[in-house]
Amino acid sequence: MDFSSFLTSLGTSFLIFIVLMILFALLQSKPGNNVVYYPNRILKGLDPFEDGYKTRNPFSWIKEAYSSSEKDVIAMSGVDTAVYFVFLSTVFSILILSGIILLPVLLPVAITDVDGMTNTTSKGTFEELDKLSMGHITARSARLWAFFIACYWVSLVSLFLLWRAYKRVSWLRSEAQKSPDVKPEQFAIVVRDIPPVPVGQTRKEQVDSYFKTIYPETFYRSMIITDNKEVNKIWEELEGYKKKLARAEAVYAGSKTTAKPEGTRPANKTGCLGLIGKKVDSIEYCNEKINELVVKLESEQKVTIREKQQNAALVFFSNRVVAASAGQSLHAQMVDTWSVFSAPEPHQLLWPNLKIKYFTRQLRQYLVYFIVALMIFFYMIPITFVSAFTTLKNLVKLLPFLKSIEKIVVLRTVLEAYLPQIALIIFLAMLPKLLLFLSKLEGIPTESHVVRAASGKYFYFTVLNVFIGVTLGGTLFSTFKTIQNEPKQIVSLLAESLPGNATFFLTYVALKFFVGYGLELSRLVPLIMYHLKKKYLCKTEAELKEAWAPGDLGYATRIPSDMLIVTIVLCYSVIAPLIIPFGAVYFGLGWLVLRNQALKVYVPSYESYGRMWPHINNRILASLILYQITMFGYFGVQKFYYAPLLIPLPILSLLFGFVSAKKFYPAFQHPALEIAAPGLKEVPNMELIFRSFIPPSLSSEKVEDDQFEDARSQVSRSTSFV
Repeated sequence: MDFSSFLTSLGTSFLIFIVLMILFALLQSKPGNNVVYYPNRILKGLDPFEDGYKTRNPFSWIKEAYSSSEKDVIAMSGVDTAVYFVFLSTVFSILILSGIILLPVLLPVAITDVDGMTNTTSKGTFEELDKLSMGHITARSARLWAFFIACYWVSLVSLFLLWRAYKRVSWLRSEAQKSPDVKPEQFAIVVRDIPPVPVGQTRKEQVDSYFKTIYPETFYRSMIITDNKEVNKIWEELEGYKKKLARAEAVYAGSKTTAKPEGTRPANKTGCLGLIGKKVDSIEYCNEKINELVVKLESEQKVTIREKQQNAALVFFSNRVVAASAGQSLHAQMVDTWSVFSAPEPHQLLWPNLKIKYFTRQLRQYLVYFIVALMIFFYMIPITFVSAFTTLKNLVKLLPFLKSIEKIVVLRTVLEAYLPQIALIIFLAMLPKLLLFLSKLEGIPTESHVVRAASGKYFYFTVLNVFIGVTLGGTLFSTFKTIQNEPKQIVSLLAESLPGNATFFLTYVALKFFVGYGLELSRLVPLIMYHLKKKYLCKTEAELKEAWAPGDLGYATRIPSDMLIVTIVLCYSVIAPLIIPFGAVYFGLGWLVLRNQALKVYVPSYESYGRMWPHINNRILASLILYQITMFGYFGVQKFYYAPLLIPLPILSLLFGFVSAKKFYPAFQHPALEIAAPGLKEVPNMELIFRSFIPPSLSSEKVEDDQFEDARSQVSRSTSFV
């Protein structure tokens, strides 16, 4: 990429960002768009504009986002979101403190080396950047000491701020968990791997007797996990017909006019997609199907509860300290029987995965890891080929007829600026759903754990395929044989290839924060989709609400994408310090834009009280270690004899990870008993807590309480509540 292409990319991205900002300022003030730009506030019963839209400054969101406190974020979007902002602010601080030293020191050191220019950071076409990079330093030069010291500075700053962040998140988690509010998940544990039922007992009696023996005073009740596949299918079909009925009634009511007060009753065909089959009155047909399915559902509920019990259960306690202790205790001599963990929020439980046996879960986990490893390897092939071929120069070599396009200066500049970055973004967009599916396949029992697992897989994809794949991709054909013959050479090859892709990653980061955050803030796509659905598809209030439902922040993809930027900026921070301001803008602007979205737009789908943080911490450490290893390799390329003095850095990072895991991680893995000990502001209603865990498909107003007796135990008379 030459200088004009680089400037074109930056200028175009910035222009798009300004246009999107202006659109946001105009669109968010329109009352008809409130449900797109303020759904979180609306769902919480708050006024979107505290002072009224007519007097609102279109840019006041910046002040509101900046001045908002951590308590405001927790109140609107939960602890998980607040922890995400700790991550953004920590990385931003790392880059600011690094840049304060690296930019004023390393840039003059590099540009004043008159004998330099041994390596290029831009494939030899962007000399202005080359002169500001480590590649401009002469091999064996004493000036390399400045870059050597900078490696230590970046590493120490990162470790210091990560330690502070871990302490902060630990405090946020503990404060949320010791809340005096009654939370159902704090009074329950999940039990898996229940042994076969003894002769003469039911599954309920087996579970009850086991836990009553261990917790005679505080055991409250148990709920046996059932196979809900069939009942869920019927329930979803019933809910579908209820929605169709509401829609048909709304269409019928809308057809009544002064000229035709009786209206026109809607009709539909009963065949595939309503295109074939017998034509029927929609309202009468839906009512008939609903009555039919209600009877069928009630019958299936009884069958499910009595005959489809599994080897797992939920156990409830009247004391949350006992529940916290039970969730982290070893109950049986053999690890593959009576295994337990603390219950998550009721809607987080993945019921189909609770019945999977211990060794089956282990086997599935290793199998999924193997599949993911194969996917990473084979996914790297197309990405490295894309990196190698999507530069216009390489495309012209492959497809000679493109020479005519290369001669058009404007078109050539735009293609060189955007083609590789857009190709990468498209490739990465295909992954998330597949990784979520694989994570569920492991047998993971909760939704938040699935998101964490998918996030980890996505992180390895992005780092190995995008960062390393693109870095080596530019020299793929010349280096493949070398790697094949000498695998140990991959570090030096990575170090040699790293400088040549600096401008690519500069452009990639700029595209992510200008265009990415511009689209995030403006919400153009959700806005257009909402108005199209509202005009042509939605007939009921429920359909309208579904059309503007905002969803959550999407941690499974958002955090790995951010971690890719962390990896890129850290690895280039010393080689090409000019990337530091780009990274700082990405995380600073991200903090501001997403702060606004967290306060007004996104609604969290679950709360895990910052359970993601240990994984975030470990991945930042992994990026830091990759940076330290590549710098060691690059100093070797520069023939700096003191490069081995960098070896303590990765050792220090590994030691930091070990110590922080020993000190902080246990409290993230299990709730500390001292956190569960403080009193509650009200006596918990154990019946409501119990019923909050009953799946919607098994819950019915018409079903009497005694229907569930085979899936739960009798009530304990204990009245001890904490």
